[in-house]
This record gives sequence, structure tokens and C-alpha cells, in this order.
Amino acid sequence: MELINYSTSTWSILPPLLALLLAIVTRKVLLSLSIGILVGAAMLADFNPLNTLIYLKNNVSSLFVKDDGLNTNNINILIFLLLLGVLTALLSMSGSNRAFAEWAQRHIKDRRGAKLVAASLVFITFIDDYFHSLAVGAIARPITDKFKVSRAKLAYILDSTAAPMCVLMPVSSWGAYIITLIAGLLATYSITGYSPIGAFMAMSAMNYYAIFSIFMVFFVAYFSFDIGSMARYERLALEVNNTEEEKLSGVNGHVRNLVLPILTLIIVTVSAMMYTGNEALAADGKPFSVLGAFENTTVGISLVVGGLSAVVMASICIAADRLVSVQEYIKGWLLGMKSMLGAILILFFAWTINNVVSDVQTGAYLASLVSDTLPLALLPALLFILAAIMAFSTGTSWGTFGIMLPIAAAIAAHAAAGSVELMLPCLSAVMAGAVCGDHCSPVSDTTILSSTGAKCDHMDHVTSQLPYAVTVAIASIAGYIVVGLTYSGILGFITTGVVLALLVFIFKKR
Repeated sequence: MELINYSTSTWSILPPLLALLLAIVTRKVLLSLSIGILVGAAMLADFNPLNTLIYLKNNVSSLFVKDDGLNTNNINILIFLLLLGVLTALLSMSGSNRAFAEWAQRHIKDRRGAKLVAASLVFITFIDDYFHSLAVGAIARPITDKFKVSRAKLAYILDSTAAPMCVLMPVSSWGAYIITLIAGLLATYSITGYSPIGAFMAMSAMNYYAIFSIFMVFFVAYFSFDIGSMARYERLALEVNNTEEEKLSGVNGHVRNLVLPILTLIIVTVSAMMYTGNEALAADGKPFSVLGAFENTTVGISLVVGGLSAVVMASICIAADRLVSVQEYIKGWLLGMKSMLGAILILFFAWTINNVVSDVQTGAYLASLVSDTLPLALLPALLFILAAIMAFSTGTSWGTFGIMLPIAAAIAAHAAAGSVELMLPCLSAVMAGAVCGDHCSPVSDTTILSSTGAKCDHMDHVTSQLPYAVTVAIASIAGYIVVGLTYSGILGFITTGVVLALLVFIFKKR
């Protein structure tokens, strides 16, 4: 079936825009995504009902079956979500959540400490954003619940330390992917002054949105800086007696029953990522390197192996202490998988609309709005804004990297004769904008999994996080304007920090 081409039409933005606006207005995520999917499918099929149904069937089947076999990446992510649900149920069943909360109450004295612990865990789990959002959610939730930190605040902490940290680290699934793209761009434009990893590190230093999003998290955690709907969620959390852990935990467990499974999850996942990456390197006849392994790793299967190992370890802990009967153990598996069905449904619909957005070529249309007639001084800031809009619309920062980085490099190379003075700031702006848009988007995988990890209502998370993301984005735009004018990353960094401080001061005064 031949699809209608919307790559040069403003109609290409209708399906994602409709879904996003409906989600914000109605707060019914699945309904909103469904309408966006149906409208996009009808447009692509020229509003032929039969062809629309055929397109939808092909779209949905492609989520699980591709031309060369199963879509193992999507399938593995769903399996990992189910395993995390089972792990969470087993940790509650073993009493480890309550034991850990009681331990935390003795060692962590207040709500500030609970929030700072949740934020600091990113320095251990920065390997992958999916892994971080779900694993840290399971670890931190007993602590934040104990000290009556709202689930919306926990979801914000998870989301704002997931992609922003992963995109800055070369030894992460994100870093490896971006370095691969950069290597191709440096070769294309014959830039020899930087190695791919050297260029990545220089770009990371100018990724103002990611850097200051992490700063903002720690500022919010330490000073309880609550704006917008977050203030209401925090106030409600303080007023409500939170007894979820006591209800879930029918036995007195041990902290080790939480620590051992989580350590197993981290160690086995990282080891599996290194192993699958090394296998890919060996198949291509390349020597082993840590960066090379992360660049070629199979994230999905690594997460499944890590999740399954953690479930096995949690099961061993339960069996060793003889905490529950076989019937209760089986019931825990069923309840754990059931708890993830809502997140899986949202993720399923998000993947579907992402395919629709790809087919109506929203990204290609947005990219066409960039031209080499734009003022050079404004180019980094404009690329940041366009990348943010694209990632917000499509729900994927990785897709935005793939589309926008080559475009930004071509514009910068043409405007400055291949000089890295302009190219690296432009590429940095695209990286920052893509993370910003992904961070704000209701249909982003990371946004969905952060609300899942915190067990927070999805739209509560989206709306309460948005004011913080927009504040950092405004400061970042100011920084990129200064970079475009001066070609100085340091001045851009200082400008972003000053503008962000002024915005925070204004909010606190109000």
C-alpha cells in the first residue's frame, strides 16, 4: 500500500499535535493517543477506510515482527517491564521494602535526605535511561514514601536524572550511540582536530539543558523548590497518611533482601551489556574496548538477563528465610505482572503513534524549516528549539539525534567552512534540544517509564515536571544565543547559570 507523502506539508504535525493537546486537556492518555493514531493512519491512507485498517494492522504487527524476524528490542523491553513488576512485588512480599524504609528512617533524617538519596542514585545507574528510571524507582520509593515525598516529585527526580545524565556520559547506551553518529560526521567533513569521543566530551560540556537539569534536581531536592502543580502534590503527600509499605509487607524482612536483588540487577545488566557488545565487536573482527562494547551492545537482552537474575536472587532470599508459601509466591508473580499492564499499554500506544509520526514525516517537515539563510549568531539557539519541538512531537530523542545532527553539521559546515568553532556548539544544541523535548513529551518512553518507576499517574508527572523543564530550557536558549555570538562555551555556560538563577529567584519571590 502506497502512503501519502506529507514531508513538505504542515499537515504532518497534526497527528502528534492532536494527541499531545488531547492528552493535556483530557488527561486520558490512551484515548488521546488512539485519536492521534487513527487520524494519522487515515491521512496516510488518503482516508480510505479499508487501507486505514490495513495500515494499522501493519503498524501494530511491526512492533513485534519485522521483515527479518521478531522485533526483539521491543519484545525484550516489555519482558523487562514484566520482570521489574515481579521484582517489585517480590521485594514487597519479602518485607525488604519495609525493612529498608525503617533503616532509612534511622539513617536519613528528613524529606530532604530522602530526595537527595533518590537523585544521587543516578551516579550508579547512568548506564541506561530505562534501567535508571525503573531500578531507582524500586530502590527509592520506600524511602520517599516513608518521608511523605509525593510520587510526582519522585517521578520528576527519576526523569530529570535519566536522559540528562545518560546523554552526558560516554559509557552509556546514549553516549555510545551519539559517538557513533559523531564519528561519521567528523569523517564526512574531514575534521581531524577531534576524535569522536573528544568531540563528544566537548559537546557534553556545552549541553546546557542536560547539565542544568541535573543541577535543578538537586536544587529542588535540597530547597523544596516547588512550583506549579508540584506544590499541590507535595502538600497533599504531607497531609495523607502513607501506609502503602505496611499494607504490602506482611512479614518482617531484612534490608539484604532488597540490596542483594538490586545489586544483582545492576551488576548482571552491566556485565551483559559488556558481553553482548564484545560479541558484536568480535563478529566484526574488532578488539575489545569498553566504549566499543557499549557502542555495540544489545540493550534489550541485557536488561532481560539482568531483570531475570534479580528476580532469581529475590526468590532465593524469600526461600532462604521461608517467608511465604508457594501459593503466595505465585500470586506475587501474577500481581507484579498485572501492576505493569498500565505502563505497557501506554508504551504500546506510544510506539504505535511514533510509527505514525515517522510515516507522516513530521521530523522531515520540521527539519525543512531550518535553512542556511538563518543568522549565524542565532543558529545554535534555533537548532535547540527545533530539536526540542521535534523530540516533543515524536517522543524520541534518539530519532531526533539521527535526523537533526546531520542537518546541523551540514548547516554549520556550510556557514563556517567546516570549522568546529560553530559545528560543535550546533551539535551540542541539537543534543540538548532533543533531551529537552523528550523530557517534556507525554509519549516519550523515558517519561512513561519514570512515572511507572515512581508509580505516579502519568499526566500528573507530565504536568508537574513541565514548569521545571521549561525554566531550564529558557535559560539554555539564552546560553546558546551567547555561544552563537561569542563561540565561547564557557560564556554560554555562565549565561545559562545566571539566567536560571534569575528565573528561580523570580519564582521564589512570587
